[in-house]
Amino acid sequence: MNQADGQAVSKGRLWTGRILSGLVVALMLFGIGFGFLKPEVSRQAMRDMGYPDSVSLPVTIALLVSTALYAIPRTSVFGAILLTGYLGGAIATHVRLLQPSFAIPLATAIVAWLGIYLREGRLRHVLPLRS
Repeated sequence: MNQADGQAVSKGRLWTGRILSGLVVALMLFGIGFGFLKPEVSRQAMRDMGYPDSVSLPVTIALLVSTALYAIPRTSVFGAILLTGYLGGAIATHVRLLQPSFAIPLATAIVAWLGIYLREGRLRHVLPLRS
């Protein structure tokens, strides 16, 4: 049990949170790979969404930094905040283009926060879910 923060976290809850967070990190790393490798399909998708090729690298770096901060336990909440901003931009882009795929970044953001919520006792203290 993780009791350093004053609230015990069961092993099951801790590992479920770690697995969910790991899935988010893996998904973000996939996007980072596309951002750095810049295959034509990725460049065309950015153009189709109205973004010039010149923003691909800064957006990828922002995603890399946000994901790294999310993956480090001490900075995971700050990383989640940054990822929420990144994913919010993705949601806004898809909604602006009337694409139903906005649900993918929305679900990713929810899973990112659920992963931290399950493994971080301090966050459950700040945002308690009451029955």
